[in-house]
Amino acid sequence: MGKEITELDWDKKLNIDTIGRDDSKEDAYHYPYEPTPYLVLERLVEENYIDKYNIVVDYGCGKGRVSFFLNAKLGCKTIGVDFDERMISCALKNLERYRNKKSVEFQCIAAEQYEIEDADSFYFFNPFSVEILQSVIGKINKSYYNKPREMKLFFYYPSDEYISYLMTVPELCFLDEIDCSDLFEGENRRECIVIFELEPYS
Repeated sequence: MGKEITELDWDKKLNIDTIGRDDSKEDAYHYPYEPTPYLVLERLVEENYIDKYNIVVDYGCGKGRVSFFLNAKLGCKTIGVDFDERMISCALKNLERYRNKKSVEFQCIAAEQYEIEDADSFYFFNPFSVEILQSVIGKINKSYYNKPREMKLFFYYPSDEYISYLMTVPELCFLDEIDCSDLFEGENRRECIVIFELEPYS
């Protein structure tokens, strides 16, 4: 019950509506919308890997919870990306009610087609298949080549398939794992945020 109250309280505080799972667009390549628990987002903020100077892209943003929360807590610019028009419509309705509209944006576009400009932080909650993730990592690498900078990738509740693939990408280096298992009942090794960074090219 405590978790549910926290979820409701944060939505109310941010003046948004992001609660609920939606699997109506699920297929072999796109996974259901399920918002990251606010407790996990609070833990991420506490670890200080993101600050007001970062630009965060949330892939599979759904109704926009990650974007709104990180912007509200840290003041960073956030960009939500989702291929589902209905989810983006919900996110934009939330944006209408949100106070800091200038620093939050949403784009209805397939993740593998989204062109990265100045973003340096990338958030994933298992939004799509490894095949699409490979294309997204290619886009991130391309952006780095065009404009070298520190870049970090955050994977909440990562699948074994995700981790196995990420460990094979030569440009990526494992940075840290934020344990979130204590926030929920039971023992679940996937309750964590795994962080990778792009290694500087020599």
